[in-house]
Amino acid sequence: MKYLHLLVAVLFALFAYWQLNDPDWPLWVAMYGSVSVVGLWSFLARPPRVLIYLALGVAVIWMLTLVPDLFNWISDGMPTIAGQMKAESPHIELTREFFGLLITSVTLGLYVWRT
Repeated sequence: MKYLHLLVAVLFALFAYWQLNDPDWPLWVAMYGSVSVVGLWSFLARPPRVLIYLALGVAVIWMLTLVPDLFNWISDGMPTIAGQMKAESPHIELTREFFGLLITSVTLGLYVWRT
């Protein structure tokens, strides 16, 4: 189980790295980086709960701001968001962002539950 935290840390560090070419990369590096820090800290010791709650709160609030875009994507018939890496229309970018934040929120939620 301990090494699962290390895997989470590495995966979210990679997620943060892959955001460096995005126009809003500082936000994503901070968000994914915070999960990576929680995972690494959990591998080494027990992280402060306030750090996990803070990161989770930011992720959930940010994700909720994207819910209207998710509903627009659903009402458009859920066109593919994985066909190409470059997001040429807003629904692709915003829907991907929603799901990225969902993955982040679920991961942080599991850390809250664990602690």
